Amino acid sequence: GTPRIFAASRGHTMAHALPEPASMSAPIPWTCPFCPLLCDGFAVAVQAGGALALQGSDCPRATQALQRFAAPPHTASIDGVPATLEAALDAAAARLARSRQPLFAGLGTDIDGARALYPLACALGAITDAAGSDALLHTLRALQDRGQFTTTLAEVRNRADLIVCVGGSPHEALPEVWRRLGIGEALVAQREIAFLGAPADAALAGVPGLTTTSLGAGDDLFDSVALLAAAVAQRRAELPPAIAALAERLRAARYAVLAFETARLPAQGALLVETLNQIVTTLNRTTRAGLLPFGGADGSASVDQVHAWLSGLPLRSRAGPLGLEHEPLRWGAETLLASGDVDALLWVASYGTEPPRPETSVPTVVLGGPGVAAPARGVFIPVATPGIGVAGHLFRTDGVV
Repeated sequence: GTPRIFAASRGHTMAHALPEPASMSAPIPWTCPFCPLLCDGFAVAVQAGGALALQGSDCPRATQALQRFAAPPHTASIDGVPATLEAALDAAAARLARSRQPLFAGLGTDIDGARALYPLACALGAITDAAGSDALLHTLRALQDRGQFTTTLAEVRNRADLIVCVGGSPHEALPEVWRRLGIGEALVAQREIAFLGAPADAALAGVPGLTTTSLGAGDDLFDSVALLAAAVAQRRAELPPAIAALAERLRAARYAVLAFETARLPAQGALLVETLNQIVTTLNRTTRAGLLPFGGADGSASVDQVHAWLSGLPLRSRAGPLGLEHEPLRWGAETLLASGDVDALLWVASYGTEPPRPETSVPTVVLGGPGVAAPARGVFIPVATPGIGVAGHLFRTDGVV
């Protein structure tokens, strides 16, 4: 059918049917679903032949994602043989019904997709796990254990005078991040961005009103964060001078933010997040501070939210013989497939930017968007991408929008 683009306006998702143009159409306002920032200041124009062109930004992540929609759409298939949609749905249902312990993974979808998958998972006793959930789990485990003080993109943009990026710059994965945080705008007179455990981001060189510093590059990140926590709490007299100086600036800041990209954190990153929470808690006794985690791309944070409010449990859970169960360490998708503890896989990847599905010999059903390969053995069902072919709702990286 006619390609459609969906745009956000005053908090509502609005559908626009795009005509088949002889040349490039007028740009249509659009919210980009291809990274956790969900930038809503872009536009998309439809070129001759249906190709989509990003307007108002040169974001490489969005540009590359849009290029996939110029190709002809996939068709349904069963074991590599083209099939009707009805036949593929019947084959998928039959293979899942035969399973004694299915796994629903990838989970690259939006709120409505997650709402549809949850009752199916309950009916089959399926375990659920999103692609890239090891990174998502860092903040989840810390939240379960201690709670969190988190902030929003707007609060950082309007108030933060000191941002500490832990473990590296988020700019490579989120090309629009500095613009979204108001860096270079005159919203806050003087700002500093400190990079803990990584060099300073070269993209920030020469930005007016901005100071950048780097400390602990090449050091063990766990040690650096622990030392910073001790310095902020004034628990140690002897500290590396750079750590002590950063702690002083954090205590003096009007609004300090500790930002990190969840995918950059090392194994056992929940321990780092918990220590960062301690730093924020200490600072909030005398000033304002908050955490800003960057993560949850490809709908993973949105699906996690849906599972939490429908069941009371996040991902890596199931409604099984013992009732509702949550196993955050044992029920990772790759672990389950490698150990042979599941006998069927439903893989959902409607954005095409998700990590590739794990190699497995178990019966597989793939719900895939543009750019997602059909399995040679298994059922493939083509699906639309939320924000491109159908309306969609997603949670932004800051979790409240």
